[in-house]
Amino acid sequence: MIYKVYYQENALEVPVRENTKSLYLEAASEREVRNYLKDRNFNIEYIQLLEGNYLEYEKNSPNFHVENA
Repeated sequence: MIYKVYYQENALEVPVRENTKSLYLEAASEREVRNYLKDRNFNIEYIQLLEGNYLEYEKNSPNFHVENA
């Protein structure tokens, strides 16, 4: 399964919507995604499972690069 993670780069700063970034991870579950990212200093806002038409749409994005958890 592929997940899209919305995050802020620094967990110690106040979240600002304009600074939100995203990355894509292939993992078996949301728990595995959180485990994979726990060593990074990210403030995770939202983890979204991508499937169906939404996944196809994201694949067409130039920023679509999947990491493996």
